[in-house]
Amino acid sequence: WLYYTVSQLADKNTRENLAIQHLKASVDIDSSNGQAWYLLGRCFSGVGRVHDAFDAYRQSIDKSEANADTWCSIGVLYQQQNQPMDALQAYICAVQLDKSHSAAWADLGVLYETCNQPNDALTCYLNATRNSESNANLAAKIKFLQQNLATMPLHFQNKAHQTLPSIEEAWRLPIPAELTSRQGNSGPAGGLASGRGAGGPGQDQDSSLREDAKKKKDRKRQSSEPMEMPPPPPQPPAVLSPQQYHLMERLSKNESTLNQSQQHLLRQLQQQHKLSQQFTKQYSALSSQTRPGQFSGSSLPSSGLSPLGLGSLPGVPSTTPQQGMAGNFMASVEPTPSKLLDEKFPFSSQDIAIAEDVLAQMAGDHKGSSLSSLSSPFRSSDQSLGLSMSDCPTSSHLHPSTSSTLSLDHFQGSKDSIPCSSNTGALSSISNGSNSSSTNSGNSSIQGRITPSGQGRATPSSASVHSSSPQGSTRGDAESNNDEDDDDHKDSKYSKDIFTVSATKELSLVLKRSSVDASLLQKEVKPSTVALDINMSGSKIVEQSKGQGLIHRSLSSILGEDHAPPQPPSAPYPPLPKDCLNPPTPSVYLDNRKDAFSIQLQQFCHQQAVVVIRGIAGALKLDLGLFSTKSLVEANPDHPVEVRSQKQQAPDENFDSAGKRLWYCDSTRGVTTVAKYAQYQASSFQESLREEQEKSKGTVKESDSDSNLSMTSKKKRFKMIKFGTNVDLSDEKKWRTQLHELTKLPSFCRVVSGNNMLSHVGHTILGMNTVQLYMKVPGSRTPGHQENNNFCSVNINIGPGDCEWFSVPEQYWGVIQDMCERNGVNYLHGSWWPILEDLYEEDVPVYRFIQKPGDLVWIGPGTVHWVQAIGWCNNIAWNVGPLTYRQYTLGVERYEYNKLQSYKSIVPMVTLSWNLAQNVGFSDAKLFNAVKTTLMRSLRQVRMTLDIVEELKKEVKWHGRTPEEAAHYCEECEVEVFNILFVTESDGQFLVHCQDCARKASATLDKFVVLNQYTLDELINIYDRFKIHTPHQGHPIYGGVYS
Repeated sequence: WLYYTVSQLADKNTRENLAIQHLKASVDIDSSNGQAWYLLGRCFSGVGRVHDAFDAYRQSIDKSEANADTWCSIGVLYQQQNQPMDALQAYICAVQLDKSHSAAWADLGVLYETCNQPNDALTCYLNATRNSESNANLAAKIKFLQQNLATMPLHFQNKAHQTLPSIEEAWRLPIPAELTSRQGNSGPAGGLASGRGAGGPGQDQDSSLREDAKKKKDRKRQSSEPMEMPPPPPQPPAVLSPQQYHLMERLSKNESTLNQSQQHLLRQLQQQHKLSQQFTKQYSALSSQTRPGQFSGSSLPSSGLSPLGLGSLPGVPSTTPQQGMAGNFMASVEPTPSKLLDEKFPFSSQDIAIAEDVLAQMAGDHKGSSLSSLSSPFRSSDQSLGLSMSDCPTSSHLHPSTSSTLSLDHFQGSKDSIPCSSNTGALSSISNGSNSSSTNSGNSSIQGRITPSGQGRATPSSASVHSSSPQGSTRGDAESNNDEDDDDHKDSKYSKDIFTVSATKELSLVLKRSSVDASLLQKEVKPSTVALDINMSGSKIVEQSKGQGLIHRSLSSILGEDHAPPQPPSAPYPPLPKDCLNPPTPSVYLDNRKDAFSIQLQQFCHQQAVVVIRGIAGALKLDLGLFSTKSLVEANPDHPVEVRSQKQQAPDENFDSAGKRLWYCDSTRGVTTVAKYAQYQASSFQESLREEQEKSKGTVKESDSDSNLSMTSKKKRFKMIKFGTNVDLSDEKKWRTQLHELTKLPSFCRVVSGNNMLSHVGHTILGMNTVQLYMKVPGSRTPGHQENNNFCSVNINIGPGDCEWFSVPEQYWGVIQDMCERNGVNYLHGSWWPILEDLYEEDVPVYRFIQKPGDLVWIGPGTVHWVQAIGWCNNIAWNVGPLTYRQYTLGVERYEYNKLQSYKSIVPMVTLSWNLAQNVGFSDAKLFNAVKTTLMRSLRQVRMTLDIVEELKKEVKWHGRTPEEAAHYCEECEVEVFNILFVTESDGQFLVHCQDCARKASATLDKFVVLNQYTLDELINIYDRFKIHTPHQGHPIYGGVYS
């Protein structure tokens, strides 16, 4: 320890290595010395070996029991890893064990300060100075807070907006099991806990503890709180919108032909782009200086797999610079007006005309309809999925947490009061597909926007819903905005005349034509389809569609001819800065049943890519023990279990046997029973305990854990583990007790609910509208994926161990799909485990968090995620389909994309849509229109299929449909086949085919029997009765459903 603390002995690196070497020798000689383990943890922490530090602190807790220094250091480690709730609990343990522990009080104050809770921070700072020498920096902070609390914005003082429990609430939280299991009620913690009510924080300190603290003073860690109050960050310049950036590129390529006015416009755009680039570089450099040890490929901590793990292991080190509260308050109180692009570089109506002339010149004489239907290059870019620099939080607004916990009250007041509003708001807009004011009204993207003044013409703010967009902004909630904006501007003359520089296929084609004879590029003229409208009656649609099947042999897409074929989206533009790539995970802590059933919780989940709901099992009194391995064995020991054999690796690693990092996640499939897997799970735990005991006795030489991170040059031997997956709990006779317990959950996350689309499919889809169980040992992996047809999912950890989750917003799935292809694994069919450094290099944000026993994880529509167990645990999971426009459209788009990829859509979207029309009344106009569009196109497809059958003089036989009959899929291509079934017999089995595959097999359909399940009149009747509803008083609407 002298080597570590006395600078005169050697240079820093030498001292650190010698300190670790001697302390390792110390614990080898006497592994029961808790103080030596604590000091070793301090050294590991100092050199950035997070996993080793955590393991050493765990050993210290095991050996020395009540040690406030250790718990304080654990809190610092958690705080550095952006896990504020875990840090809070550790600090509370420290100050309960030693109320005079100044460092713990100071660090706890810093934690509250970074979470924008100044009242609690002030309380902690006062306690930190009560029993120690005066600290000038702390005194300055205390003075600042006392003078400014009264004038600070109300949301800093409003309990409804707190990220963490207040100091009084935290003091009453139960002590973690890791502490109570070691000490019982005999140690100092027990005494302090019993006297909390009267002797909470800020009360007189116990004299014996004060004396003990004085003795330990020389060994006590110093507070990690910053010594200076950082100044407010610089205000970023506006970033060019994608359209303006593209215009700048086009002008640059034609610079030699530009006139003076056009060159002036080009210089303005180039200058603004240069300023934003300079700011990005300066800001990145500033961030790296603010907090050393930022995220890099080699700095990712390796999470341990010990059965005695101390709580959740730390997550990915965040690159978020922590800042004192003073900086936060100054930035909040002092108004900093946004600098719009047109304020610094005013674009006149003449400039706009110049830009239009440039585009017209580039297009030559081909100002066709493909241009006139597109939007202005100067439109408001609020609908873009990209974020401007103003979306990315500057240092005064950043939150240190990757698992920030909200009380439910935090978002009951308003939708934009999410912690770390800049950061969470920015990613919230990504996760929802738009910069919606409901989720980020305080930090809306202010990109380059040019509004012509005095011209008497409105600037359209969006393109058509069906336009092709490189940012994928026509999906999800962005489509909601587009629909409204199209209505607002459909009568605007200007909206029909302007030109766009958006990188659409239509414009690219026009630009290519400028130097080629247009006649050589004319597309083949195809027979036009009859224009249909959802406002037509069903009989009119059938009448208009009759005969079209003989002209258009295959028009089965439910997206529409004017909708481009679905494809992976490009990365959102502009990319997020590097310090925004480890965002805090939206997290809610529930105290009672009322909070769990509140509409605010449902709305919050629907707005996020992922949410961790902590405490829900306790709030609803769920008996999770019914899903424990013991209960499962007692209920149905012979129930089948699918087993995956996998290599045991740390969560952020994926190596092959040669030590090479790769994306492919190897596993082999097998089958066993619940009873046999239970035996394996128990023996695995016993074996790990035995290894721990041998290590503690020194009979097994423990290799340096860091050696696991550098195995690329030699072969690596892995321990093989078995993961029990996809245990089907759908049988109500076998699992009645377990399934009934889940009816206690709020309706929006129940297995069966009127608000759940999957409850209207009409038949069982195993694992989606039924419960599946997962039985795990440490290292069990669920590889990366999106849920089937982009539906949401619910996952509850039964315990007793933890799971570590990684998730990425839906808008980035195209980037990950491309990375999978580059790494030789198929995105849909393959098994893959992303390399975090690769995602970082591609500017992909990753939520990383720990799911503890009793925690519910909500996965939003289309969110990419992968999961690993870091303890022995069971999980239960199922899918839900919120009745929202975003969920439905993402489901339909993936349904069509799967057709192109020859991948089966487990959710039959056509069948589901017809059932929704019969079962649900909609009040959400956008959702209603989307469903009715599917019905219209499905009805047309039925009529067109009958055209072909009648032309071939095939008899259509009535088959009907039985209750709960599953949807039918083509035997060849696995697309959904609705109503008209082409059936053959093979080995006594009847096989269903789609129209296309049937006609490929037999042009005259000689080998097929044609069956139908609904009459045209029946479908027409359902279509005509499907109307939008206006809710009556007393009938609430949930997710657009009228009930």
